[in-house]
Amino acid sequence: MKRKLETSELIFKIISYLFLTMFSIMCLYPFVYAISAAISGRTAVEYSQVVLFPKQIQFEAFSRMFNNNMFWNSYSNTLFITLYGTIFALLYSILGAYALSKKRLLFRKALNFFLVFTMWFSAGIVPQYLNYLSTKKVFNGIGITDDKWLVIIAMGMAAMNIILLRNAFENVPSEIEEAAIVDGATEFQVLSKVYIPMSKSTIATVALFFGISRWNGYFWARQMISNSNEHPLMVFIRLLLEEYTDAEAMAGWNYSYASDSVIYALIVCSIVPILIIYPFIQKYFAKGVNMGGVKE
Repeated sequence: MKRKLETSELIFKIISYLFLTMFSIMCLYPFVYAISAAISGRTAVEYSQVVLFPKQIQFEAFSRMFNNNMFWNSYSNTLFITLYGTIFALLYSILGAYALSKKRLLFRKALNFFLVFTMWFSAGIVPQYLNYLSTKKVFNGIGITDDKWLVIIAMGMAAMNIILLRNAFENVPSEIEEAAIVDGATEFQVLSKVYIPMSKSTIATVALFFGISRWNGYFWARQMISNSNEHPLMVFIRLLLEEYTDAEAMAGWNYSYASDSVIYALIVCSIVPILIIYPFIQKYFAKGVNMGGVKE
């Protein structure tokens, strides 16, 4: 038998649901507007007639984008950076977090302090830029001329994610590890057969963090990748936006769709992969952050 809600509880629930509904609409509206603007006609977009639903529907903006070879090239670059960047960052984060979770590690407290220290204080953009330039020279010296690897390897550090994984590993019962060692498991087997399966929620959450940061990466990709054929999608969108907002360059625009429609079409296509992947990882998200964020 359900307990009858008191007046104060009922009011709280109503306010909470209203707030969540309004917040959901605020989050959903920009995406809906982007789709509507992408398929609306030129007049409707340029004169701000599109509010929610599309007007003067056309699909030429998407067609123009899909026929642009640079779009597919930048998309493949983003997929490359996201895939290999996430794998590399997740691999070293798991190894680093596993080592830092062990009390027998020499200088463990000092190493954990320096890890947290990087979150409190940053050297700044200029020293970081000079450091990346030096790393780029090292890569070129050993034959790595593809600047995408610079973004993947040199920019893969994330102290917060290592801390989340470290805390999750520390919450694994030591008795299970001892039992595995008694059965003859090596250090690598303990990590792969015990710690990783028991911390899969946190690992999935950290993988999502890494994947989104690599997918949305713009600033350092634009600064460090000089070859336009290696630009990721976000840099391509920004360069196209600069071109389409140049009055002189757009003086002869005479298409049935607005230049902004192409930008919105790009934005929609850049969000779709995250929207597809996120529902499969969402179930791990809250649990993973709680496991990694709370230390018993």
